[in-house]
Amino acid sequence: MNTSVEELWDVIRDFNGHEEWHPVVATSHIERGNTADRIGCVRNFNLEDGSNLREQLLTLSDIDMAYSYCLLETPVPLLNYVSHVRVLPVTDGDRSFWHWECRFDTPAGRESELATLVGEGIYEAGFDAIRNHMNLN
Repeated sequence: MNTSVEELWDVIRDFNGHEEWHPVVATSHIERGNTADRIGCVRNFNLEDGSNLREQLLTLSDIDMAYSYCLLETPVPLLNYVSHVRVLPVTDGDRSFWHWECRFDTPAGRESELATLVGEGIYEAGFDAIRNHMNLN
């Protein structure tokens, strides 16, 4: 992305900030009044279609500009879902690379469908949304 790692990290570091930039997230809050950077905190959010999800922050490192989280509850059968986010500097200019990956199990026969849902509907949409949110287009 055509922005510094510090500027990108400042936006995506907020574990509860996705309602500000991701197009499918309607509302979000951190349960029990915890802060969004407390390991173990749970974000509870609703999608534009009314679905509710809960995710737990597993790790957060400002030094590595990285965090991990897992799905606790979701209407989609993404089983054992764990996601990792990391921002890295690109050495050619003041740019950054946003690495966002996950691993999950699915019911038999739904692997391709759910991989496309996550890859395109969540991750690609998220990358595009951050570019728009940060005026990087």
